[in-house]
Amino acid sequence: MRILTTLLLGILGAACGTHKQPATQLEPGTSVETFDAAWRIVYETHFDTTFNGVDWLALKDELRPEAEAAQDVHDLRVVIREMLDRLGQSHFVLIPREAVESSDSAEDQDLGGDIGDAGLDIRLIDEMVLVSRVDSGGPAETTGVEPGWVVLSIDDHDMDELLEVARDSPEERSLEARVWVRVTAHLSGSTGSVKRVQFLDGEGAKQTVEIALGPNPGSPVRFGNFPTFFNRFHSRRVASDGVEVGVIWFNNWMVPAIARVDRAVNEFRELDGIVVDLRGNTGGLGAMVMGVAGHFYEVRTPLGTMQTRRNELEFFANPRLSDRAGNRVRPFVGPLAILTDEITASASEMFAGGMQTTGRVRVFGETTMGAVLPAVTDLLPSGDVLYHALGDFTTVNGESLEGVGVIPDERVTLSRDDLLAGRDPFLRAALRWIEEQGRSGSSPVGRTGNERRM
Repeated sequence: MRILTTLLLGILGAACGTHKQPATQLEPGTSVETFDAAWRIVYETHFDTTFNGVDWLALKDELRPEAEAAQDVHDLRVVIREMLDRLGQSHFVLIPREAVESSDSAEDQDLGGDIGDAGLDIRLIDEMVLVSRVDSGGPAETTGVEPGWVVLSIDDHDMDELLEVARDSPEERSLEARVWVRVTAHLSGSTGSVKRVQFLDGEGAKQTVEIALGPNPGSPVRFGNFPTFFNRFHSRRVASDGVEVGVIWFNNWMVPAIARVDRAVNEFRELDGIVVDLRGNTGGLGAMVMGVAGHFYEVRTPLGTMQTRRNELEFFANPRLSDRAGNRVRPFVGPLAILTDEITASASEMFAGGMQTTGRVRVFGETTMGAVLPAVTDLLPSGDVLYHALGDFTTVNGESLEGVGVIPDERVTLSRDDLLAGRDPFLRAALRWIEEQGRSGSSPVGRTGNERRM
């Protein structure tokens, strides 16, 4: 089954992860058959018949001889990835069969059983790879790692060298996203495997620790030809300056998040405001956007349009008038803030950008990744999987977010000092705005769609 998603960075991590990719010889004819299949799929399904300005027919003539000459699967992947990169668009990824097969093995072990997690996240800030989050009780915390520490190396991979490679990469994504993908891949592995990581701690001393990867704390999700993903979620109440606000965070738009978001909104329905934290949320099932947005509108409201080569699908926020138990409720109409950063991608951008252009939310943080193309997977003759876009998403004012991203109403940056001190300037800015709305009685609006590009 072909499942339409707007999910990017997790798939990129699988595509360039630490799975062994041996120089496997291909059966005679498989290289050309695989190249032709990948080229034809894009030719027949790409939403833009100009292929983003690329002469797709000429590109086939140029690269097909290289595919014919490919000696092994690695050589073939280089050619196909070059073909996809020429489009200069997101959601065109070749996923190695090893990544999919590794997920198949995990499925045999209760889905995510052998996919490990280091218990930390990173961001590129001021040319430093910094620890941005440490999970309570996770592997990184047990070794003493703290937010704000600088990552110097992972095993034999020096971060300065990685930064240089990322800068020289022809990829269209931001440098922050490129670094995140690569560092996250180096921190991945099977449960129990050990990562030797050197840090610069908060006192300026070098610390070398061995982090034994633990089971991923998220809920494993597997469908179609995708690798296994893990849905993580948490919600909490925050009191600030006389107001009480509910904060909801989740890392992707996958099925396990639906009931969790529903319950959290229901719990926070009577509070002074709600913050939806989409930092690090890499996307997922685009259709979920409509249901979640419905918690925050009293009337059916258009959010945008997905345009494929042959069809249009209108995205609406459909008011949620009952809770999961069937009780009658009113959608939340108080101040609503969304937090974003450079790793916010795909379905998260549809949600934030769609709601921003209606004036319903105020967005705080950094400009999002600008990778907003709905996509599907197809299995290629080589066993690799082609993840390819077949649609574009535009907001209600007709603007495409691809390559642009969601521009926050209020830009907020994060520093190493903030991380070391345990401060969250993104959340603080959102809380300040919600407090102001409470004092002034103002309606909870951000910038309208017509103002976004001014």
